[in-house]
Amino acid sequence: MKSRLLVVGLGAFLAASIAQAQLSPNVSVFVTGLNNPRGLKFGPDGFLYVAEGGLGGASTTVGVCDQVPAPVGPYTGGFTARISRIDPQGNRSTVIDGLPSSQTAPASGSFVSGAADVAFLHHRMYALLAGAGCSHGLLNTSNQVIQIDPRRGTSTPVADLSAFIADHPVAYPNPDDFEPDGTWWNLIAVDDQLYTTEPNHGEIDEVHLDGSVHRLVDISATHGHIVPTALAFHERLYFGNLHLFPINIEAANVFEIQHERRIRVAVPLLATVLAIAFDAGGRMYILETSAANGMPTPGQGKVLRADSTGHTIEIASGLTFPTGMAVGPDGQLYVSNFGFGFGEGAGQIMRITLPD
Repeated sequence: MKSRLLVVGLGAFLAASIAQAQLSPNVSVFVTGLNNPRGLKFGPDGFLYVAEGGLGGASTTVGVCDQVPAPVGPYTGGFTARISRIDPQGNRSTVIDGLPSSQTAPASGSFVSGAADVAFLHHRMYALLAGAGCSHGLLNTSNQVIQIDPRRGTSTPVADLSAFIADHPVAYPNPDDFEPDGTWWNLIAVDDQLYTTEPNHGEIDEVHLDGSVHRLVDISATHGHIVPTALAFHERLYFGNLHLFPINIEAANVFEIQHERRIRVAVPLLATVLAIAFDAGGRMYILETSAANGMPTPGQGKVLRADSTGHTIEIASGLTFPTGMAVGPDGQLYVSNFGFGFGEGAGQIMRITLPD
């Protein structure tokens, strides 16, 4: 089975079961009406900003450039992704729309990629694009980090990530699971620069505001094809991985990047990690999108809390394909739910009340 990021075999599975599962009592719906919500961050204004993958489109580049191998490719694309602003009462407004969005072939579930994440650096807003590029059905586009002007609803390119990975291949790309433009996932701000993960190639990269990109670690060279996704910073960088399909619920980990870029396992025996967050007290929260053996299963998404020894306890359960997580100004967790594989307006943001 291929290890596509939440893609292979999912379409048939969703068709069989898309009912809302039983949520744990501390989980409530905060926002509805989103389109494949992904990464989310609270801005300096206290509002929540959500990157939405969008709805894909019908444009194709077959015969024009290298395509993603079947059954995942060929992609089709459009400009249906957006970034939303959510006020403290849960009201949504659009910051920017018309961003690149693409979807896999129907045989693999028509999985949508678009705006992948947002980050704030020096009170400026940045976004990560994952649905662009010729290999995603959108000619004359590229996956990028862009700067957003929320007042005008406009964007400015910062760094071309499609070009970077084309010019700087990792040590051990997986030819059966390869996307020329990448499937970028998380974007975080640390000090004066941005960091991002690319799960398909297996890397973590530094993005500087002058447009330069540098590889921090080549995970393919040290750990093989483990599909790194989640990225967070608390005194040092941490990343989590999705791992391969079918799911083995003890195959993923949260890793810590130590001095001289050494990587150690910080929290072991996890499943399908897609987000990591730290609260004001430095406690780590881990989002598992499907904590069940086999193929991704609706209602099996969980949030765990890990202590300094790597021991975990369950904080919330019953989520359906959650994709992003952030700690709010109120000290509670906010999670993107129904984050992939569902139609227009099906996406949600859930609020999770944390225990002491």
